[in-house]
Amino acid sequence: MTFFIYRFSNSEESTIGVLLDLLFMLLSACCGIYYTVHSDRIATRTVGIDQLTNWDLLFGILFILLCIEAARRTIGFGIITIALIFIIYALFGHHLTGIWHHHEMTKIEVLDQLAFSFNGLWGSPIAVAASFVFVFVLFGSFLHYSGASQFFFDLSIAIAGRTKGGAAKIAILASAFFGMISGSPTANVVTTGAFTIPMAKKTGYSSRFAAAVEACASTGGSLLPPIMGSSAFLMAAVTGISYNSIAIAAVLPGILFYFSLFLMVHMEAIRTNLPVVATKNIPDIKKVLKLGWYHFIPLIVLVTLLLKGTSPSRTGIYAIIVIIIISMFTKKDKFSIQKIIAAASHGAKSAIPISTACASAGLVIAGIMTTGLAGKLNSIILNITAGYLLPTLLVVMIMCIILGMGMPVAAAYILTAMLAAPTLINLGISEMSAHLFIVYFSIISAITPPVAVAAFAAAGIARENPTRVGFEAIRIGAASLIIPFGFIFHPPLLMDGTVTEIVYAVFITMISLFALNSGIIGYMNGMLKVSDRILLIVSSGLIISANIFINIFGIFLLLFVFFFQKKASLLLDGLNQERKSL
Repeated sequence: MTFFIYRFSNSEESTIGVLLDLLFMLLSACCGIYYTVHSDRIATRTVGIDQLTNWDLLFGILFILLCIEAARRTIGFGIITIALIFIIYALFGHHLTGIWHHHEMTKIEVLDQLAFSFNGLWGSPIAVAASFVFVFVLFGSFLHYSGASQFFFDLSIAIAGRTKGGAAKIAILASAFFGMISGSPTANVVTTGAFTIPMAKKTGYSSRFAAAVEACASTGGSLLPPIMGSSAFLMAAVTGISYNSIAIAAVLPGILFYFSLFLMVHMEAIRTNLPVVATKNIPDIKKVLKLGWYHFIPLIVLVTLLLKGTSPSRTGIYAIIVIIIISMFTKKDKFSIQKIIAAASHGAKSAIPISTACASAGLVIAGIMTTGLAGKLNSIILNITAGYLLPTLLVVMIMCIILGMGMPVAAAYILTAMLAAPTLINLGISEMSAHLFIVYFSIISAITPPVAVAAFAAAGIARENPTRVGFEAIRIGAASLIIPFGFIFHPPLLMDGTVTEIVYAVFITMISLFALNSGIIGYMNGMLKVSDRILLIVSSGLIISANIFINIFGIFLLLFVFFFQKKASLLLDGLNQERKSL
C-alpha cells in the first residue's frame, strides 16, 4: 500500500518511477507470502542457534530494505538515518574502544536479530501498530465520516465564541476534541486548522500567533485520553502497564495542558484588546447539542468498555459498530456501503505512516538490544548529571525533543523509552511517571524547532514563515513544558494518591502555570516589567518543586508581584483619569 500511494516520483509520466513502484509492490507481496508460509518455523526457531536458510537471508535483507524505503517515502530521512546508524553500530561497534565497545557479531547474526527476532521488525512497535493502533485510527476515520468533526467544531464555536479572544479558544477546543480521536498532531492541524486559522486571523490575531495556537492545540490532543495516539499503546506494550491505567493517569496532565494554553490565549487577547467573534457567526449551543448530541455515544461506549477492562482492539471495533448503527437513525450522516468503504479506505491510508515508523523503530530496538547500548547510555547520563534528578530530567527532555524532530510520536517515544527510561527508574521514579514523562515530551517535539512538524503544517495554512511559527508555538506552549516535571515531583497528578493529595497537586500546578504564563506573555493585571517577568518565571519553578516550604515561598513571590503590579496598575489608572479631568 505504501508503494502504491506514496510514489517514487510525483510525475505520473516518469516511466522509471512507475516501474520501481510496481517492482517494490511485487517484492513486498513476495516477502509477505514468504513470511506467512514460514511463519510457524520462524516464530518457534531459536534466534542465534537455528541456522537461517539461503531463502531466509534473501527475503530478510529484502524486507529490511523495503521497510527502510517505505519509511523514507512516508516520514523522511530522519528516522531511517537513526535506524541506519544503529545497524552500522551493531555491525562495526566492536572496533570501538571504551564504553562504546560491544561484542563482535557476524552480518548474519545482525540480520537474524533485525528480520527474524522479536527485537527487530517483528517487535512490540509493529505488534502494537497492527493490533491496537490500526483499530483506533480506523475508529477515528469512521467518527470523522459520521459528521462528528463538524459537530465538535460547531460545539467549540458555541462554547468559546463569545469570550475574549474567542477565535483562538475555538481552535483550542476544536483541536482538543478532534485530537482525542485522531492522535496525530499533523493530521489534527490539517483538519481543524483549515477553519480555525483563517477565523483567528479575521478577529485580529497575527498569522504567526494563529498558526502557533493551532499547532499547540493540535499537539495537545495526543495527550488526552481516551486514545492519546499510538504512544499510549506502545507504552502499555513496553511497560506491561494496562492501557486503562495509562489513560486514567494521563487525564489531569492533558487537562492542565489545555488550561495552560487557554490562559496564554486569554492573556494575549486582553493584552492586545482583541475583539470577540461576530455574534452572527456563533451558533446556539442548545441547537448544536440538539442536532449532534448522539456523536458523544461512541466516545461514551469507548470509555466505558475500556474502564470495564475490555481489550483496546475489541473496544475499538465495538465503537465503530456503534457509530454505524447510530448513523442509521439519522438523515444526514447515514452510512451507506460506499461511505463505509470510504471510511475504511481513509483509515487504512492513515495507518501507513504509523506502521512504517513502528517498523523503523523496530530496527533501532534491535540495534539497542543486541549491543547493550541502553545500559551504557544509562551510565553516561548518570555520569553527566551526577545522579541528580532535575539535571537528569532535563537531559532526558532534550533527548526526547532531539529524537522527535520530524518523526512520528510513536517512533520518538520508543527510541527514548529504550534509551532513557531505565535511567529515570533507577533514580526512584515510578515506571508510570518515567514513561509518561517521555511520552509527553515525545509529543511536544511536534512544536519544538528546528523541525516542528505540527507548526510547519499550520504555517502552510496561515501562509507564514514556518520557522517563525515554530518559535511562536514553543513560546505559547512553553508553560506546558513544566507539567511533566509537575507529575514527577507530585505523583498524585497521575491519580496516584488520596483525594487531598490530588487536589493539592492540581492546585500547585495550576498556580505554577499561571505564574509562568504571565511571565512569558508579559501581562497580569497590566503590562509587566522585565524584572517582574523574571520573578514570575522563578516563582513558577519554586511552586512546582517537590518541597512544600519552597512551594510556599514561590507562592509568596507570586503574590508579591501580583499585588505590587495591581497597585501600580491602579495608580496608573488614577493618573490617567486625573489627566483626562484636567
